[in-house]
Amino acid sequence: MAFQDFHLDNHWLPFTPNRHFRQQPRVFVAAQGIHFTTHDGRQVIDGISSLWCVGAGHNRRELNEAIKQQLDTLDYATAFQMGNDKAFQAAEAIAALAPGDLNKVLFCNSGSEAADTSLKVALAYHRARGEGHRTVFIGRERGYHGVGFGGMSVGGIPANRKAFGTSLLPRVDHMPFFHNPERNAYYNGVEPSADESYLNELEQRILPLHDPSNVAAIIVEPVAGSAGWFMPPQGYLKRLRDICTRHGILLIFDEVITGFGRLGVPFGADFYGVVPDMLNFAKCVTNGIIPLGGVVCRDMIYDTMMGVDAPEHGIEFFHGYTYSGHPVACAAALATIELFKQEDLFARAGAMGRVLGDAMHSAFKGLPNVISIRSHGLAGAVEMSPRAGAPGRRTYDIFLDCFQRGVLVRPSGESLVLAPPFIVEPSHIDQMVTTVADSIRRHA
Repeated sequence: MAFQDFHLDNHWLPFTPNRHFRQQPRVFVAAQGIHFTTHDGRQVIDGISSLWCVGAGHNRRELNEAIKQQLDTLDYATAFQMGNDKAFQAAEAIAALAPGDLNKVLFCNSGSEAADTSLKVALAYHRARGEGHRTVFIGRERGYHGVGFGGMSVGGIPANRKAFGTSLLPRVDHMPFFHNPERNAYYNGVEPSADESYLNELEQRILPLHDPSNVAAIIVEPVAGSAGWFMPPQGYLKRLRDICTRHGILLIFDEVITGFGRLGVPFGADFYGVVPDMLNFAKCVTNGIIPLGGVVCRDMIYDTMMGVDAPEHGIEFFHGYTYSGHPVACAAALATIELFKQEDLFARAGAMGRVLGDAMHSAFKGLPNVISIRSHGLAGAVEMSPRAGAPGRRTYDIFLDCFQRGVLVRPSGESLVLAPPFIVEPSHIDQMVTTVADSIRRHA
């Protein structure tokens, strides 16, 4: 396929330097397994699971057939005042995977919508239990919770916030980020050493400032994905759980990235042994084929909101989306979850994660400008020192170079992230890591 077969002028690409893209277009036209095919016929390894989405690999016949069958049966039905069988089945399958009493699923279409949904649930829940004054949200510096105004407000990545500051939610605070580059620059599947200081500010400054009785929820990623793949220190999430429980604050885990197998278990909550009050998901739940997201809530949240003093015909929660629980998306989710089980892909992700981590640390440590290597589950990041006066340019140039050499990696600030599909083979990992290492040397 040549560029003459399509035009570049009308598509405004998200989170992309569009001006530069038009100088060096990168267009995929097909995918199979772990490889993309470009418009000019080259094979490129999907080293990032297409942004954390494609756990089972591309173009899986089992998933395609499930979608086709659903389209021939029930293509779409409204979710308002009605339900469809696949939405109920998908909710049951997701709840069965979720830990503890996370049993009630609110469907949406993306991780951004899931974040905003969970924040709205928190406000409505506290109002239903007679504590409507709880309106403060607490996120974390360098956290990412999508691009809705709620998610941006609790998110902590400056570039995502700076153009929208006056329109963000007003009653929001942020905990400090938990990475200590001097002590924990390198780790491979082992939690960084415990450090009480990262939550001291929450307990000693942030909560007293707002008063805990005014705080609705705290939202965090179990592993900071968009920031560049950072594990929390030992005991961090368990202590955060204890703080929230003690003060009646809801704890929300944003598992859009860590959910559905990336850490070798269903959710980050499972890996860390912490049950949140809500768990946000998207991406890998449908293998990226069709958009689907959602929030899994604890029974107590649902039961409280169903116990409101209102007529039986009255709506308990004024929230939802036209495509909530879309039957085709839910069919994709059901087929994806079944495929994960049949091929034991969560366990495979854990096993291949150890291969990836060992390969990254062996190949990258000691290379020019490398200042940190972080691997956990089937993902890892190598952080580079920035070029003077050009933040992010070194990793962007390496990303472009790797793409031309047949490997797709993700530049995230000064880090390069690798997160291949769960079906990755050791030979693919070797090719990815070797390509990145060579490019790091070329861009020294």
